Amino acid sequence: MDDTGVRELVVIGGGPGGYPAAFYAADLGMDVTLIDLEANPGGVCLYRGCIPSKALLHAAAVLGEAQHAHEFGITFGEPTLDVGKLRSWKQSVVDKLTGGLGQLAKSRKVHYIQGRARFVDGTSLVVARQDGSEETIRFKTALLATGSRPARIPIAPESPLVMDSTGALNLEDVPERLLVIGGGYIGLELGQAYAAFGSKVSVVEMLPQLMAGADADLVKPLLTKLGKQFEAIMVETRVEAIEAGATDVTVRMQDRDGKSIVETYNRVLISVGRKPNTSDLGLEKTKVQVDKQGFVVTNAQRQTDETSIFAIGDIAGQPMLAHKATYEGKIAVEAISGRRSVYDPAAIPAVVFTDPEIAWTGLTESEAREAGLDIQVSKFPWAASGRSTTLGRSDGLTKLLADRETGRVLGVGITGPGAGEMIAEGTLAIEMGAVAQDLAQTIHAHPTLSETVMEAAEGILGHATHFVAKKTQKT
Repeated sequence: MDDTGVRELVVIGGGPGGYPAAFYAADLGMDVTLIDLEANPGGVCLYRGCIPSKALLHAAAVLGEAQHAHEFGITFGEPTLDVGKLRSWKQSVVDKLTGGLGQLAKSRKVHYIQGRARFVDGTSLVVARQDGSEETIRFKTALLATGSRPARIPIAPESPLVMDSTGALNLEDVPERLLVIGGGYIGLELGQAYAAFGSKVSVVEMLPQLMAGADADLVKPLLTKLGKQFEAIMVETRVEAIEAGATDVTVRMQDRDGKSIVETYNRVLISVGRKPNTSDLGLEKTKVQVDKQGFVVTNAQRQTDETSIFAIGDIAGQPMLAHKATYEGKIAVEAISGRRSVYDPAAIPAVVFTDPEIAWTGLTESEAREAGLDIQVSKFPWAASGRSTTLGRSDGLTKLLADRETGRVLGVGITGPGAGEMIAEGTLAIEMGAVAQDLAQTIHAHPTLSETVMEAAEGILGHATHFVAKKTQKT
């Protein structure tokens, strides 16, 4: 804060966009104020999203491994689930991480305020603190990072039996029958977790394919597994009515042929995407523009039409991913501090933490076809991988897209255990402008799953040691 009482930088929102931006700005020597509703930084990702969901998915994976261990000679007794203890363990993970962020904020001398901020104009805001008091703050620059919330559907009734992702992560109980409305990554991740815990899970999706943003061949291994885990998978099916009673929920649907389906479930999980948190911020009192989808309009430095206000993360447009928010925060802080910086990523990786995991970066094959690009596509099946065979997981696939003329890597997709850990190599290759030969001639440790990236690249060159591929066709 300067002598006039004006704060140098105020960051509104303590999620994976806001707190890294605040920390980076503090490391650059700026006076930083961070405002969030929670007692510590972390945002939806740490409190009600990425982290608690992965904790539950890990527990589900342990159950799955125990059930299949008999295939290689190890037999366990029937596992039992203590829902209360699992819920407590999940919360301990959240508390540890958010508490650690609170300590990091203090060590960097970031001024942290727990409360809700609303703009008064382009250079001041009011914070309603948790204790009921209010504080007016004047600022030189503000950085908006207020994130997003689960989207609702108009026909959904207000009932504890009708959950969004936040409610599902609370893990109040394990319902006998669960319907997941929405076949995207959040619904499928939580659906698999609940199936592992003992629920009979069904999923309904309006579109012809689950995980519509990913290539169909990457999704296929997951669909095979879900066909065994889920009670029903209904695509091209529309939900027409949801009626919640005291102990169950009746759902009326219509399939692709116009046939009516009526089923009763113990709980319903609505997972139809997320909406940016751009309302109730006082933006109408500034020059900040919001588009029809509710996203804040920014330039390549993440600066809004109100030059003193920047915006990052879920409120600044798709994709609504934590790591994209973190990267945008870095760009914005550098721009605010006077450095030359621009938001222009060549690739943003996406990871679906189902089992098997699905990850992709750069162009998907579908996008490349729609754009009319002349590409080569190489696919390396994990059935030909020694490491995947030792894991008892031959259901994976690694694919690589390259420009036919130059060999430049345009996209990478991976399905299988640990796909999310492996996709970074593909993202780096695209960002560095690598060609397939660069990946093929990079020595990968043996035996590892990462070798499948090398062999997929070799396939582009016409030779993969452990797999004879068909000639790729011109796209």
